[in-house]
Amino acid sequence: MIANYLSLSVILFCFGLLGVISRRNVFTVFMSIELMLNAANLAFVALSRLHENMDGHVLALMVMAVAAAEAALALAVVILLHKHKGNLDTNVFSLLRG
Repeated sequence: MIANYLSLSVILFCFGLLGVISRRNVFTVFMSIELMLNAANLAFVALSRLHENMDGHVLALMVMAVAAAEAALALAVVILLHKHKGNLDTNVFSLLRG
């Protein structure tokens, strides 16, 4: 039963990785990163159930808290990029250096 959850976690992580690699839209890349974080949370919870302790659950809650803060900051960056540059292409980040 745990193997099913871990398999689902690996599949979700691979979909997220594919989205990060193949997409150019910043918002889609952030959504793919969130999918990867949720896949890691699923693996943490499944492995914690396997070992019959609560460490994975606590770690998953901490990751969700950090992901919420990251999502708020990422949304602010996306809104500012769209306001200043007019598009959400990942090549816009190279313009932010200078």
